[in-house]
Formats: sequence, C-alpha cells, structure tokens
Amino acid sequence: MAVDIAALRTEVKSGQQALQQAYEKNGDALALLHGRCSLVDSILEKLWNALDFPASLTLAAVGGYGRGELYPASDIDLLILLPQEASTPVQEKLERLVGHFWDIGLEIGHSVRTIQECLEEASKDITVQTALIEARLLTGNKKLFTTFEKRLHGNLDPLVFFEAKRLEQQERYLRFNETPYSLEPNCKDSPGGLRDLQVIFWVAQAAGFGATWADLEKNGFLTGAGKEHAAQCEDYLRHLRIRLHHLVGRREDRLLFDYQNTLAGHFGFTSTPAKRASEQLMQGYYLNAKAITLLNTIIMQNIGAALSPENEQMPQVLDENFQSVGNLLDIRDENLFQKNPAAILDSFLVMQETHELHGMTARTLRALWRSRDLITPEFRADPINRANFLRLIQGPRGVVHEFRRMNQLDILGAYLPNFGRIVGQMQHDLFHVYTVDQHILQVLRNLRRFTMSEFAHEYPLCSRIISELDRPWLLYVAALFHDIAKGRGGDHSELGTADAREFCIQHGLEEEDTELVVWLVKNHLVMSQVAQKEDLTDPDVIANFSRLVGDTRHLSALYLLTHADIRGTSPKVWNQWKGKLLADLYYQTLHHLNRGEAPAPHGVIADRQAEAMRLLRFFALSDTVHERLWKQLDTVYFLRHSAEEIAWHTRSLHYRIFNNQPVVRARLYQDGDGLQVMVYTQDQPDLFARIVGFFARAGYSIVDAKIHTTAHGYALDSFVVLDVANRDNNREMLAYIEHELEQRLIEQLPPDVPSSGRLSRQVKHFPIKPEASILGDEKGTHFILSLVAADRPGLLYTVANILAAHRASLHTAKITTLGERAEDVFLISGGDLRESSSRIRLETELMERLKI
Repeated sequence: MAVDIAALRTEVKSGQQALQQAYEKNGDALALLHGRCSLVDSILEKLWNALDFPASLTLAAVGGYGRGELYPASDIDLLILLPQEASTPVQEKLERLVGHFWDIGLEIGHSVRTIQECLEEASKDITVQTALIEARLLTGNKKLFTTFEKRLHGNLDPLVFFEAKRLEQQERYLRFNETPYSLEPNCKDSPGGLRDLQVIFWVAQAAGFGATWADLEKNGFLTGAGKEHAAQCEDYLRHLRIRLHHLVGRREDRLLFDYQNTLAGHFGFTSTPAKRASEQLMQGYYLNAKAITLLNTIIMQNIGAALSPENEQMPQVLDENFQSVGNLLDIRDENLFQKNPAAILDSFLVMQETHELHGMTARTLRALWRSRDLITPEFRADPINRANFLRLIQGPRGVVHEFRRMNQLDILGAYLPNFGRIVGQMQHDLFHVYTVDQHILQVLRNLRRFTMSEFAHEYPLCSRIISELDRPWLLYVAALFHDIAKGRGGDHSELGTADAREFCIQHGLEEEDTELVVWLVKNHLVMSQVAQKEDLTDPDVIANFSRLVGDTRHLSALYLLTHADIRGTSPKVWNQWKGKLLADLYYQTLHHLNRGEAPAPHGVIADRQAEAMRLLRFFALSDTVHERLWKQLDTVYFLRHSAEEIAWHTRSLHYRIFNNQPVVRARLYQDGDGLQVMVYTQDQPDLFARIVGFFARAGYSIVDAKIHTTAHGYALDSFVVLDVANRDNNREMLAYIEHELEQRLIEQLPPDVPSSGRLSRQVKHFPIKPEASILGDEKGTHFILSLVAADRPGLLYTVANILAAHRASLHTAKITTLGERAEDVFLISGGDLRESSSRIRLETELMERLKI
C-alpha cells in the first residue's frame, strides 16, 4: 500500500489546529491531551498498515504518550517491539518508517528492541524502565505486547523502583538548586512542577496502589480534600504548559521572561500600579509549586512506608510533645499545636538538636501547615518564642534545612511578617534568578557552608575568615534582613535597617551586635560596588572604604556577607574575577586598618597554629620547622585537626615531606581509648581501601578518620581505631601497625578483605536504614557524598571498594561514629560522577550494599 505523506501531513496539521481551537473555546485541558493522543494514534496506525509490517511486530506508545497525555509540542515516544532481531527487509521498512515520521511533521523518539533488550535496558536505566511501564499498545501483535508487559512487571521490584525514583528526584532537585522559586522555572521539571506529580503516580502504579488521585484516596494516601487539592494543582499546571506550548509554537517548558506577560494575559491578569501582570501570574505559580512539593513529600513518604513496613519501628519518646518514628519527627498528639502553639518552633528545634532525625512524618507536616495561623502578634511577642527563634538561628547544625522547611510551611513568613511579604516576589534585574525569599535562603546557605570543613575546598578564604569571627550567627540575621524590604519602594537597604533593628532589640541582642547587624543590612551592597566600580589602586578609595568599615570585625563580616550575597543571586553570576576583586579589596583594607602592619592573627586556625608551635618547642625544634609542611596544607586541614595533632604530624614529617616511602606513625589515642594512626604517602590507587582493609583485618574498628590530600599530592590521613575484641594490647600493637601497614603501602598489595564480624544486638533489633546522597559543588567538579548506616565491621572497606569500582577519587573524608550509627562525609571526584544517572547508580549501590 502506498503511503500518502502529503495527506497525513495535512491531517496532522489540521487535527492539531482543531484541537487548539477547541481548547480556546472550552478550556478543557484533558480533552486536548487525550485528543492529541487519539490523533497521533490514528496517524501512526495508518502509517504502520501502509508499510505492511509483519504481523509478529508490535507498535506501542511509551512515556507520556503511553500515559495518554500528549501536550501540544511534546515529543512522541514509541517502542517498536520485535520477537527477535530484525531481518534485513524489516530493517529497511523500519528505516522508511522513521523517515516518514519527520516527513509528516511529527517529532518522534523511537526505540527498536526485543523483549529481552527492553528488560536489559530497564535494569540499567531507571528512565527507560519508567517509560516502559507506561507502555500502551497501538497496533500489531497483541500477544507479543502482553508477554512484554508480564515480563516487565514481573521483573519490577516496587521498593527498588521507589528508591531509584526518589534518588532521581533528588538529583533533579539539585539540578534546579533545590528550589521551585527560580524566576524562570521549568513548569515540567523544576521542583513543584508536573514531574513531581508524575513521580507520585509512577511509584504508586509500580506498587499497585493505582494511577489516579481517586486511587490514592481509596488506598489511604490522600484525604478527600487532599484529592481535590491535588487535582487542582495538576490542572493548573496542565493549562499553564498547554498555553506555553501554544504561545511558543514548539516544545518549551521554561517560563521565560519573554513569555510571562503574554501568559499572564491568557490567565486574565492585568497590571496594576503595585504589581505587574507577570508578577501576579508567577506568584500564583509559586504558591502552586509550594503546595505540590509539600504534597510530593507527604505522599512519597507514605508510599515508602507502605512498601517497607518492616522498617517501621516503635515510636521512641523524645519529650512530652514529640517522638521519633524511624528517622522522622512525629507529634504525640494530633492537636498539639492548637493546645500549645509554642511547640510550633519547638518542632524545628528538635529537628536541629536530634542528630538522627532527617524529616517529619506526614501528620506532623500537615499539623504544622494548619497551625501557621496560630502565629499571632501575641505569639511573636512571647519571650519564649523569641528565645526559641534565636536558638534556631544560632544552632550548630540544620539551620538552612529548618529555615527552608519553615518557609515551605509558611511558618517563617508568619513569624516574620515582612519576610512573608516577599515570599514569591520576583526581582526584575539582570542577575537575580530567584525570588527574594529564595535568594535570602541561598545567601543563608552560602554563609553556613563557609563554616563547614567539607566545603572549605570551595571557599578557602571565607572558611578561614569565618572561623576567626565571633558569633558568626549574626551574619545569618543580617542575611535574613538584607533584602527584606524589596518591593516597598525606595532604598531597600535603608528600609531594611529598621526591620533589622526592631528584630535585634525585640530578641535581646547586645548593643554592639545590633549595631553590626543593622550596619551590614544598610551597607550590604557597598563592598561589591567599590570592588567592581572603583580603582583599587587609588589609596583614597581604600582609605574611604576603611573609614566606612572602621575595624576588622566589620570588614570580615561585610566581606563574608557580600561573597555569600553575590553567589546567591545566580550560579552564573559569581566568577573568579569578582572573587579576586573582592579579595583584593579585603586584603588592602585589612592592611590599611592595621596601618601597614601585619594584623595580629586570631581565630580558630591562627590559635591552633600558635598552640602547635608552642608544643613543638618542647621538642627543641626550631621556629621554622613547620614551614615546609604547612605550605602544603590548606584551610580544611587546619580546621579539622587539633593543635596537638598538627604538632604531632609536623614533628613526624618535617624532615620527610618529599619522602618517596610511606610514613606510618601510631600512638595511644590522647583523648580516650584506642590508637591513633597517621599515614603519609604519595597517592596511589585504592589507597583508602588498602588502609581500611588492613585495620579491619587486624581487628580494629575505625571510629574517626580525617582524610586529606596535600597541595603536592600526598595523602595525609589520620585514624582513630578501637580494638573490636578488647585484647588489651594496644601498646604492643603500635610497632606492628607501623611496620605492617608501611609494607602494604610500599608493595601496594591488594586490599585485605576483612573477616565478617558480628552485628551488635542494638543494630539487629533497631536497624538503621542506609541513606546516601551526592551533592555537587558549584563548579560541578567535586561532589560531597554523605552516608548514614549502621556501624559494623568492614563498613568503610565496603564503601571504599564501591568508590573504587566507580573510579571515584577520594580527596577528604570525615568519619563519625555515634554509638551504632555511622555518619560519614566524603569529598570525591572523577569517574563519571558528572552524569546524573551515574550518581544515582552510585547512591543506589551504596544503599543496597550497606543494608544489614
């Protein structure tokens, strides 16, 4: 049968025009999506029949097309299913078919596979597996398609699929900087977009819980009101994406500035003196996105619990109001916040202060969401609530996580009403890519990262400066208020100072601290302007700026806030040139403030170095003994090692810095039981696996490890190890460890395989679910791998071997053991870590191998 390409092309074009006209008339989004599917189904069936394919072949729709939702400009994904490898005549027909796809004006993505090839690809790629489970028969061999469906679903493990989709979503969130509030969001893939809803349906369908909101309600994952709300959120995004495709005339899912005003008009918005039409549209979008991210969190959490009921544990009471369920915070009384509104802020404090908690139960999130209206002027005036809010800012950990959680639940905007006014507010300039509230939280995140040793490789100067700053939490207060007055008219720096001063006074800050916060808010733009727009070689420029800052405390605080602020505008705004200008202005001003004299060093790093030098003098070593080694060490090293450890390393290595032979030194641990072992050697393949394998084989458990790479490429690692069998011969083992480990490193023998040890009774009865996450730095060259698992013999050896198998290089590691719980952080690079799918595979393998 001849193929009439012109007729099919006309049918495609006229059919899509008719669908668009019908949509403009009746506004029925689902009718358009289903109608385009039916149109394409008909065209493809005609084309398939015209080419007279053998009856043994099958043509199926997959992905969104298989699901029955085909947006105006979406790709059309097809699977051509073969009973065996295609013969030459069939291959020729397939090539003609693909050519005709383009001739008739359809953008089609296709794959040609046997059932076995489908299963193999699905096992390797979660994206392929997801597309295939939505397969829908179009034409061809029904028996072959039925066999394919049975084998595909027979090979599907719902829990494994759930974990893979959860990790995939985590990776997707990271691609969009973990925020729905980009000024030009992607309405399909950004957090809070359509993909968040599709993920829910994918995991629910794989688990047999249904494929509609009504199914999820029936299975207890949604209330009736929740079902209606979810459907409304989905319908909003359907209309938005349809309108966007019609407007642009091609596949485009980004809400670019170019389209926002026109889209706003389609949705009935008009500009007012106070707010543009596009701003009204986008605030509605952000509210919808916020609701979807919360919905996704709650339902995914509940589906995960339903899939692994064996992981459910008896609630552990934390205090009179809260308990932990697994690693989630749970309220003990559904009406807790109505009875005791002060517990609202307490919930976030408990999250900060309880190391094992990594989230909140669904009922706790729902209760907090409903309680936001309880934060009244009386609540804000209560001294207990004010003290608790300040404690949240001052917390040693979890500050950014909890402030983001409070913002997602509208608690932050309720407690700070002026912050609530800038939630979802756009910024019309050339460099901000986030709404005002999200930019503020990005700045807060950057400041917190300056305090963390795992990020010191990325911010070495900032890490050193903040370690020398008293009460760095004052910077977090300044960050919260530096842009809080945007959108009010006038100078937001000036207007924001009044809000900052009121907050500081109400929350009982000392006068000098209040002055610093207010001064930072007022002047947060000045350092950037001077560095980028004035001549830093002009002594008058430096003198004037020095008079403005007045002292090193104000200079350091302003430098850190400015650095965090610029980096928080957009991933693309910061560059080395801006960094150098800011650093030049900082150093020149520092020099001027000290009247040309070298400033007296102070702070954590300087104090440790001075104490290390004092300890070295006890060994009759010269005042220059440290210089050759310390030149090779960076900020991270000095932040993570005590003065005594620095002195020990210097004493052991000062004459062997460029030694070709490994150096191993062992001693009794100074601060408790066990041994402390230092390893210094040129880097070598599988080094970490070789070291941890040796310790495990020798009967030692690593309870602390500090892995470091020097500037000249040597590994300088320090371990604290405990004798698993309590043999009480630590002193006798020192020489053995030094000699045997040195020999293994010299000979580069294969890593020792540790013997399997016994699990503790606590771990057997209270298993800890493994967690793995990989977070890239801003350059995308290094990645921070965070692991949580039950401690057991050979744990680090397993991790080291997995990293080696993925060709990941280890740069630094922080090993922490809290009772039976191991919490480890690794800085890694190399391999194919830049690929999202590779990171997901690594995370999945780690979680699978670390299960008890």
